[in-house]
Amino acid sequence: MIDLHTHTFASDGDLAPAELVRRAEAAGLAAIAITDHADASNLERLVAETAAFVRATQPYVGIRILAGVELTHVPPGQVAELVRRARSAGAMLVVVHGETISEPVAPGTNRAAIEAGIDVLAHPGLVTAEEARLAAAKGVLLEVSLRPSHGMANSRVVAAARE
Repeated sequence: MIDLHTHTFASDGDLAPAELVRRAEAAGLAAIAITDHADASNLERLVAETAAFVRATQPYVGIRILAGVELTHVPPGQVAELVRRARSAGAMLVVVHGETISEPVAPGTNRAAIEAGIDVLAHPGLVTAEEARLAAAKGVLLEVSLRPSHGMANSRVVAAARE
């Protein structure tokens, strides 16, 4: 098992990166991506800090750690540029907070993220079948969320992906 969408206290998580990694390792995960929330204001700093943590910690643990970022509530027109900035800063994984029924994510975010070539579209509850086909063609993973508020639309995400 792997988890490609986790947060530390650098965004809305509760744990320091080391504790998050240790708990994931103890739970038997093979890999974890640290993907704290970012936008244009904190992107490079967050990626740099996470990448430095990964470099310092990876030799001492038995779990693969990926330095990533989750672009959250950014305007759709800004997504592609922020994805480029994240990758240039060293992000090994780019997640975008998708259009969900539980938060006011801007319409068009799902498509903009997929077209930008992200790695994971997180909680994409309002994804269309056309967007799911585009995601499959571009190798973008669609998250099925365990978080109750985001998981309310899991059946819709799965149906769009199957179609």
